[in-house]
Amino acid sequence: MADDLKKIAQERQKWQQGVECGDSSRFQTLSGVPVDILYTPVDIADSDHLRDLGLPGQYPFTRGVRNNMYRGRQWTMREFSGFGTAKDTNGRYKFLLAHGETGLSVAFDFPTLYGRDSDETISRGEVGKCGVAISSLADMETLFDGIPMEDVSTSMTINGPASVVWAFYIAAAEKQGVPSEKLRGTIQNDILKEYIAQKSWLFPPEPSMRVITDIMAYAAKHVPKWNTISISGYHIREAGSTAAQELAFTLKDGLTYVEAGIKAGLDVDTFAPRLSYFFNSHLDFFEEVAKFRAARRIWAREMKETFKAKKSESWLLRFHTQTAGCSLTAQQPENNIVRTAFQALAAVLGGTQSLHTNSMDETWALPTEKAVLIALRTQQLIAEETGVVNTIDPLGGSYFVEALTNELEKQAYDYFRKIDALGGMVKAIEHGFPQREIADAAYRYQKLVEQGKRTVVGVNKHVLEGEKLEIPLLRIDPTVEQEQHQRLADLRKQRDDAKVKKCLADLKAACAGKENVMYPILEAVRAYATLGEICGTMKEVFGSYEEPPMF
Repeated sequence: MADDLKKIAQERQKWQQGVECGDSSRFQTLSGVPVDILYTPVDIADSDHLRDLGLPGQYPFTRGVRNNMYRGRQWTMREFSGFGTAKDTNGRYKFLLAHGETGLSVAFDFPTLYGRDSDETISRGEVGKCGVAISSLADMETLFDGIPMEDVSTSMTINGPASVVWAFYIAAAEKQGVPSEKLRGTIQNDILKEYIAQKSWLFPPEPSMRVITDIMAYAAKHVPKWNTISISGYHIREAGSTAAQELAFTLKDGLTYVEAGIKAGLDVDTFAPRLSYFFNSHLDFFEEVAKFRAARRIWAREMKETFKAKKSESWLLRFHTQTAGCSLTAQQPENNIVRTAFQALAAVLGGTQSLHTNSMDETWALPTEKAVLIALRTQQLIAEETGVVNTIDPLGGSYFVEALTNELEKQAYDYFRKIDALGGMVKAIEHGFPQREIADAAYRYQKLVEQGKRTVVGVNKHVLEGEKLEIPLLRIDPTVEQEQHQRLADLRKQRDDAKVKKCLADLKAACAGKENVMYPILEAVRAYATLGEICGTMKEVFGSYEEPPMF
């Protein structure tokens, strides 16, 4: 074998002497990893097939988490949807389900993301604009009216107030007669990512981590099919990170949650199987495929070797993917259909379990029905017409893909060492380390675009002079906010205020003590306490968080 590799290396060297390789600085991945003109077995000479790749459904799961992958079950097809009132979004969900969507994904408006009621002064002008307004159990009941909650898997992109919104969902299912043991889905609930990238936190890190471990403990006992954290690299990438940074910071966040669960007294195998991931799929096709494969391998090894998890389910990195919103352009928006298709294909070839495809109009507004239907059809075309689901990990064994997988894994571990030297992920965030790394990467990329060294079709090359927007846009009527205010006013008149006050007092006492906060949160939710009231009560004990200046 060594002699064969030596011969290949010699032949490649002779071959390259007669090849014009071009300016090497031009040929890099989107993240800046140099790409050679040709890859051979020499580039993966240190790899061991069974150790580093294995077989699908077997450790270290580089080639997939299930032994038959899409031949046994396709990925869940979701479209991230939410706008206006709960009634408006309920109509969109029914439209998508009727056209073949297989899972729901809830987008919330800014007030909801920040734990605010729609009628608070700070919420003015934002109600229902970037997602659906959910201020109470009544709103959640309307959101899922006529949708059998035992039959759908629901993903909710909510972080700071995740415990409360999840309680709304559990209680709404109870109203439908669905016990929590039957519920399937995910809450994002990834607060470390919020401090790094998206910034929709409520409390400081320490109490936030306590709430998360309370959620993990409650789910293990009462909602066993629910993914309690969707550890998100998506927003890290949207903030401008490289693929390696997305991989490293996301996995390190996940490992930090595992440490927190163990520290809280939970057995790793009781909660780790219900941790899932959420990644971005960007435009550098092979880099994205390699990133997903490296993520599975790193997680499996860390869970088995570092945290000594015994169940194979604890070693599995299951993930949802969303195509890259930051890659969409306002110029020539129909081009976004093509961008999204390539990104979705990379996610499928990378082995995703769930997928959201962005709509062409999302740089301008929330998607219209036509735009979101095209996005859903993109997934269905990949699944039904391209043939890529016929075999597992069809790019596995590619010298280039395997070398790139190894390189991204190496870069991720380099970041792990830097973060550990700072005292772990929470300390690294407090020092602003991941934030600065992402900002630097975003700046470098933008400079390349401005200098014309990185092409964005329709923006800095192949531009249409005098272009006019010719696609319809979804516009949120201002009356949405007024209607939501009225619903909240009616709710407060109809509910038992004495019961609400008692529940909020019990919640405050639980926050100040050591009781699992999910139990009093659920009681407050069932009494129709509002999102703002519950989060405000928790803030009275936990306090608020303000990000220290970093730059």
